[in-house]
Amino acid sequence: MPRRRVANKRAARSYDVIGIGASWGGVEELCKFIAALPKDWSVPVVIVQHQHAYSGTALQYILGKLTSLVVVDVEDKDKIQPGHIYIAPANYHLLVEQDKSFSLSVDAPVNFSRPSIDVTFDCLARVFHQGCIGLIMTGANNDGSEGIKKIKNEGGYVMVQLPESAVAPVMPEAAIATGIVDVVLAPEDMVPHLQKLLHNGIG
Repeated sequence: MPRRRVANKRAARSYDVIGIGASWGGVEELCKFIAALPKDWSVPVVIVQHQHAYSGTALQYILGKLTSLVVVDVEDKDKIQPGHIYIAPANYHLLVEQDKSFSLSVDAPVNFSRPSIDVTFDCLARVFHQGCIGLIMTGANNDGSEGIKKIKNEGGYVMVQLPESAVAPVMPEAAIATGIVDVVLAPEDMVPHLQKLLHNGIG
């Protein structure tokens, strides 16, 4: 069962994008998540998985085998579209512009990471405001903790993987320690919770 951290009821609203951040152990969890998405899934998903600089498009290939949805290794100027799953390319920060297109940056790593979850989540929060959902999965550093604060400050919704279920619990624990997480979930509960959240429009 989901372990709720915040139970404040808010007015019904829609969500326009889901950002997912993961690191060590993340590929396995992302595979479970993507495989669980229904065929008619419409909300775009933006994935920032810490990857080796020379990983190429391996993650796109792996996830693309698990779904009929469109899985994209982002290129500069790609537009965010419904029903698409976007992957931050290896060795680039993934930025989101006000026109809801992507841009890529080779600025210095943040939290020793490029792509950085914090960088992308900050952009998603500034562009989508209260329509943004942020999800932190398994990982071995605190990347994403600042990003979820930005999402929360803009009125968005924050989810975190149950640390006990993570290969590397440091990243979920760091996110929970911010005190602003809406819900903590086991991996198998993530997609059902999102379906309920999106159907009801309640944060």
